[in-house]
Order: sequence, then C-alpha cells, then structure tokens
Amino acid sequence: MSKTAILGMGVMGEAILSGLVRSGVKPKQIVVADRRPERVTEITRKYGVESDTSAGAAMKAETIVLVVKPQDMGGLLDEISSHIKPSALIVSLAAGITTDFLQSRLPAGTPVVRVMPNTPALVDKGMAAISPGSHCDEEHLERAEKLLQSTGKVIRLAEKHQDAVTAISGSGPAYIFYVVEAMIEAGVLLGLPRNVSTELTVQTLLGAATMLAETGEHPTVLRENVTSPAGTTVAALRQLDDHKVRAAFLSAMEAARDRSRELAQG
Repeated sequence: MSKTAILGMGVMGEAILSGLVRSGVKPKQIVVADRRPERVTEITRKYGVESDTSAGAAMKAETIVLVVKPQDMGGLLDEISSHIKPSALIVSLAAGITTDFLQSRLPAGTPVVRVMPNTPALVDKGMAAISPGSHCDEEHLERAEKLLQSTGKVIRLAEKHQDAVTAISGSGPAYIFYVVEAMIEAGVLLGLPRNVSTELTVQTLLGAATMLAETGEHPTVLRENVTSPAGTTVAALRQLDDHKVRAAFLSAMEAARDRSRELAQG
C-alpha cells in the first residue's frame, strides 16, 4: 500500500490532507509531520492519519509533499534527504523554490515537481500550476496531478512561468479579498447595514465569477453588458480609471512576481 507524506501542517498542508481524504484516500495511507507537536495532535485526532518526524514520514512514503515556508525548505531537505526511498516523488508547494534547488539537496536522480497552489484549495476550488524537474516522467506528473486535483484544477507549465503564476493565482485570492473589503466598506459608507453590504458583495462576486467560468465570454464583453451609456456603472468605472486602478493591479502583480524571483535566489 503506497503512502503519501505531507510535511508541514499549515493552512495549505491541511488543505491537501483534507482534499485527499475527501477524494477517497484512506487515512492509513497518509502520514504527516510538523514541527509543532500540538498541531500534529490536532491533525491526527481530526483526520485519523499517522504522524512521525519529517525523516520518519519521508522514509515511509512514495510521494512526499513539502508544504513549508521557503526559508525553511533547505533545512527540511537536509533532514529528509538520506531517508527517502529511491522511487519517491518529491512535490514542493513552496513559493520561489526551484526544481534545481530541490534536486541539489536530494539524492541524484530524485524526481521533483514544483507546484504553485492557492488557498481556495480549502474549498476544493484551488488552482495549481505544476512544473517538472529534470528527472520527472509522465507517471510522476500524473501522480502530482491526481494529488492536487483533490482540491481543484491543475495545469502544467514550464518552470519559467512559475513566478508569473505566483503573482496571478498564488497571490490572487488576496487581491480579490482586498477588493471585496473595499466594496463592503463602500456599502456601509452609503448607508447599508454591514451584513447586507457583505451579502450583496459576496453574492455579486460569486455570480460574476460563475458567468466568467460558464459563459466563455471575454470579461470586456461581460463588463460592457453591464455598462449603459451615461449610466451608473460607467460613472463608477470612470472613477476607477481616473485613480489608475488597472495600472495599480499591473504594478502589484509585477511586484509579486519580482518577490517570487527574490525568494528563488535566497
């Protein structure tokens, strides 16, 4: 019976774990590790999975999922390197950590897959982009895809695009939450009760996202359908343009991409 080890039980680590369990993977096929004993206790009680040290978990698994902060990755790789099985696949979810870095800290020939996930994986609406290392084959990529499809959509991309992916889908939920916060506050400013403003905003976001996903229309077309000549929407959009909101989004995503590059350089 093959096992999956998940090393790191933060928000994303638990999202992967819960997705696997919901998709039908038996808890006894999963082993977890985390530096915080109280967190390990919480997770094992909640999901019924096995726990071990990082090295012990790695030793038992055919697929090892690394879900730690970028600055902690080097130490974790040093800890597990001499304990992984020759056939083990390493799947890294750390922002900015390259496959070259992973391979340099692992036994020669170890297959690695770099992933940029996002937090909507918590509700099975995640978006993950995967890139293979130099020792990956089709079976390894399919294994990584199956793992991540338990929490949402998966696409394959060349690793050179991962910094851009980080800026768009990796950090993207935070941009959306930022806009939602602003819309809710605007509703309160305009006299609405906060709970009403929240419900109006969240359902509008959900509806707009569903239209984008299901109609196949370009967002420009959908926006124009709402924008009557000399109407309320065009008056609002004029203000957004005057305040250079579109340019600010472009600059923000460039900054996220640049920070991802910096993380890769250590």
